[in-house]
Amino acid sequence: MTKKFDLIVVGGGILGTFHAFHALNAGLKVLLLEKDNYPVGATVRNFGQVVPSGMEGKWFEFGVKGLGVYRELQQKFDISVRNNGSVYIASDPDEQQLLHELKAHYDTVGYDCELLTKKEIGQKYPAIRSSYAREALYFPQEISVEPGRMILRVHEYMKQHFPGFQLMYDSPVTDCTEGSAGVEVAVSGNRKFISEKVVICNGNEFKLLFPDIFARSGQKVSKLQMMRTSPMPAIDLEGNILTGLTIRRYESFAKYCPSFKSIPVPDHYRELQEHGIHVLFKKAVDGSFVIGDSHHYADVTRTDDLGYDLDEHVNDLILREASRIADFDVSAITARWAGFYPQHPDNIVEITVSDHVFIRTAIGGKGMTAGIAYAQDSIERICTGDAPVSL
Repeated sequence: MTKKFDLIVVGGGILGTFHAFHALNAGLKVLLLEKDNYPVGATVRNFGQVVPSGMEGKWFEFGVKGLGVYRELQQKFDISVRNNGSVYIASDPDEQQLLHELKAHYDTVGYDCELLTKKEIGQKYPAIRSSYAREALYFPQEISVEPGRMILRVHEYMKQHFPGFQLMYDSPVTDCTEGSAGVEVAVSGNRKFISEKVVICNGNEFKLLFPDIFARSGQKVSKLQMMRTSPMPAIDLEGNILTGLTIRRYESFAKYCPSFKSIPVPDHYRELQEHGIHVLFKKAVDGSFVIGDSHHYADVTRTDDLGYDLDEHVNDLILREASRIADFDVSAITARWAGFYPQHPDNIVEITVSDHVFIRTAIGGKGMTAGIAYAQDSIERICTGDAPVSL
């Protein structure tokens, strides 16, 4: 096995994978190291919704660019992309107002979207209760993926198409130091590799490498709860389904809708918002529905305080709201899980540990949408030396 590389990437989730992908496209020899049997973190524990419409500023631009990369890859190699669009469904007049304001913004920038009437919602999404839906905003160009399958298929594509690529699972990195020959990366099992540069995309792992740096990085970790129903192929509810609480939460609405800060919170939303709940649905290829989610937070130095267990009261709140929205048996749950991802007030953490070692993490809930194009921008800056200073 090759022991020396142009770039070593630590972490096989979406950020690490696409740092490696774009470096390979630039002609570099790349080693991608993943500590687990295969990726099992936030990259695979999410809805697989790719929704630039929910982002603002450069993250929206990254998301739009990412749509193109997903589609291009799908044309070459099946990575589970489905183009069924995204829809935000308003349940009251305030949410309707926000939909109109967001549409006005996207009309000015040329991002395709259309308002759906109550009748049109019923025709396009018959599984949504007419008692809930007042109006909706539909984005036909947005996509969904099967997150667990997608990341493994991208790894397979990279192995087949890039001779300069090596991928190692079950390879936790225990040390990373600069020496005269380059950056030495120590991996469990007394394995060592040398690289000109190293990018660390550590996800929710803060204890193996540079714990002191992470402790003062300002990150928080979000714990979310999600569920999956039994397969229901007959239920007609395709695409990314986002609802009233999402309209009241996502950054695009907060940034571009003048009414966002002034709309009141209805009493029936208060406990839901206390748990960071907004209800999303995504129908998987087997006909099951992924439903969620909630958000609870802890400092990066106290992640264990979030617990390993599931709060069934939170799940009950999610399902109660889901049943108010959808006209099928949302209680037919076959799986429940928690996901964890780091986030930061600046939307990303970029740290230059040394001249040739870089940390890229804490993209928050934007990874599936914006991570692909962000990684390209990051790799270009790392390769040209335009990287941020260390903490």
